[in-house]
Order: sequence, then C-alpha cells, then structure tokens
Amino acid sequence: MVASLMLDNALARLDGALGQLEAAARRRIEAERGRGNLETELALMQDDRARLAAELDGAMARLGHVETAAADVDQRLQRALGVIGAVIDRVQEQQPVEEEAAAETE
Repeated sequence: MVASLMLDNALARLDGALGQLEAAARRRIEAERGRGNLETELALMQDDRARLAAELDGAMARLGHVETAAADVDQRLQRALGVIGAVIDRVQEQQPVEEEAAAETE
C-alpha cells in the first residue's frame, strides 16, 4: 500500500510537471507566432519606407523641374516687362512732340 501511495504521488507530480511543460510549450509557440508577426510587420514597414523614399525622390525631381520652369518664366516676364516699359517710354516721348506740332498748326 505504501508503494501504491508513493507511485500515485509520483504520477501526480509527473502529471503536474507535464502540465507545466505543455503550458510552457504553448507560451513559446505563441511567442514565436508573435515574433513572426512582428517580423512580417517590419518587412512591410521596410517595403513602405522604400516605396515612400522612391516617391519622395520623384517628387523632389519634379519640384526641381518646376523650379527651373518658374525661373525661366520669370526671366521671360522680366524681358517682356522691359520691352513694354521701353515702348511706353517711347510713346510718352513722342506725345509731347506731336502735341507741340499740333499746337503750331492751329
């Protein structure tokens, strides 16, 4: 009977140890799954970062083209304003001469 009690106690302890081992194994599996999910998320974030960096490079290149075009338009406008100003000055210079000539003929 004593041997039977000792065997029952040993089996109970073994059963408890197996339960703890199974619980630890489940926790480990969940942790590995979580780590796998984190690795997947990290890979996705790295892909997004690379895509966004490429988009930013493209946007910066387009911005450079726009800035160049804006500078060209500015130069053309400045030249046009200069020509218009010169024409206005010439017209204003001619008006007094024409007015004097008209006054003399009257």
